[in-house]
Amino acid sequence: MHVLNASAGTGRQLASAYRERLTPSLKFIVGAAIVAPMVSLVFVRFNQTAALAIGVGTAALLVWLLLGTAPRVRVENGELIAGRAHIDVAFLGEPRILTGEEAAAARGTGLDPRGWYLIRGGIDGIVLVENIDPADPVTTWTVSTRTPDRLAAAIRRAQNAS
Repeated sequence: MHVLNASAGTGRQLASAYRERLTPSLKFIVGAAIVAPMVSLVFVRFNQTAALAIGVGTAALLVWLLLGTAPRVRVENGELIAGRAHIDVAFLGEPRILTGEEAAAARGTGLDPRGWYLIRGGIDGIVLVENIDPADPVTTWTVSTRTPDRLAAAIRRAQNAS
């Protein structure tokens, strides 16, 4: 963790406590790359070199899109940032770490319709945090993570620091 000086007037330290990109699994990325020979076969009748270039280019573009558009989860500057959404950690309760069957239930039958979710397939771990802001209609935040213990610890550290 590295700490920078607070920006003028905020009184809060800027800290990068936790960062994660929720990229698809390697199997999914390899599956997307398999499109290269299929695309090449479509164009091989016209020009073999162009077919190869188009196939490789298509596969590279798909893999780049999968990796480049993967949402990020961060805890920094006193906020939990999950994808495009963010919430001040002062409005969060105690984070709960869920794995295995508990995580599967939290992603399925246990979904709170009033909750906010950043759930990615292929990622087992979940951190579930109650939103204690009485003015916010969202009751819980459920976030997929490969390292739920680290995310929960980062939320707790940020709560203690604020």
